[in-house]
Amino acid sequence: MIGTALEWYDFMIYNMMAALIFNRLFFPEAEPLTGTLLAFSTYAVGYISRPLGGLLFGRLGDRIGRRAVLVSTLIVMGLTTASIAILPTYDSIGALAPAILVLLRLLQGVALGGEWAGAVLLAVEHGRPERSGLNASWAQTGPAMGTLLSAAVIGATTFALPEDSFIAWGWRIPFAISMVLVLIGLWIRRAIDETPFFRELQERRATAEMPVREILRDHKRSLLVAGGARIGPDVVYSLLVVFSVTYITQTLALPRGLALTALFSGAAANALATPLLGALTDRIGRRPVYAAGVVASVPLALFFFHIVGTKDAASIIAIVTAGMLCHAAMYAAQGAFIVEQFTPKLRYTGASIAYTFGSLAAGAAFAPLIMGTILKLTAGTGGISVYIVTALGVTALCLRLARPLANKPENN
Repeated sequence: MIGTALEWYDFMIYNMMAALIFNRLFFPEAEPLTGTLLAFSTYAVGYISRPLGGLLFGRLGDRIGRRAVLVSTLIVMGLTTASIAILPTYDSIGALAPAILVLLRLLQGVALGGEWAGAVLLAVEHGRPERSGLNASWAQTGPAMGTLLSAAVIGATTFALPEDSFIAWGWRIPFAISMVLVLIGLWIRRAIDETPFFRELQERRATAEMPVREILRDHKRSLLVAGGARIGPDVVYSLLVVFSVTYITQTLALPRGLALTALFSGAAANALATPLLGALTDRIGRRPVYAAGVVASVPLALFFFHIVGTKDAASIIAIVTAGMLCHAAMYAAQGAFIVEQFTPKLRYTGASIAYTFGSLAAGAAFAPLIMGTILKLTAGTGGISVYIVTALGVTALCLRLARPLANKPENN
């Protein structure tokens, strides 16, 4: 959980900076909304590159082990994020600045693409089979914890510095802190043994020789179901954690502190609810909990902009928090649900490919960009709500098509 939280801290500070100020730092010649769309394009690169990480690290995870891959992804993510802290802006080196930013974001995506499945498997394979839902949900808590940490650090930085100082150099502080956090994460991950399950595979010489080929040949249905289940949660998450920050601060011209407070409240609720809901999946099954989150997210999509449009601070914080609780129900079930779609020796590869390509197919890579474009072209938010509800519909269909095992507590 801690290692995943640190990786998501790195990923999320980029997301939030893209929503807050990267349009001015790296795309200053564009008008504000266009600059924001360009900043969201660099955000999208981090999602587009995740399937590459899923393929690369997923294969290695099923061949050389979970632990070694997780150490590698943490190092790549930490070094990349720390490099952003010293990256010159457009005013210093011109168009080279956004080009390097895109490259660093690409590497972030590769690292995160290999992270998720390994973190879930490390928790599941070290634990008891009857508690797989709860154990997997601890890794799922990492993104919320990383979001909390990133929101807290950015919030503290903006509170401590005048606006001019934050734009001039203060925005670099959250990225620089990443190196300290990475050292902590490495210390933790290096102290964890390889999972007993994978050690047994190695001893029996039963590890997959060509896991990617085997997955694509024998597990097409599982890939489609597991990947499609990602679509709704990812789009909802993009609305709540990325696009809402831009909409609140730029479209509605409300204080940055309000957006960060809403995000902080929502991430805290998400982090607290995820393990509780994960434990519930061990009692009643993955699909009922997952489906409850999907159904609850539909009215969220339909009424989100109406409530935020009131500009009432309490209402904004409440709707973002409620949305993150809906997301928690989907996300708590997601870890065990996805890994259960694949045979044990191919779990890392299958789960990584499904997780990363599912996110890409969802349009999650472009979700903030799509939402911003709809807002710009239609001057309204109705189209955004339709987009979110459609994504949730695809997830509901995939839950219906999942094999029966995914509706029960996992049997290793």
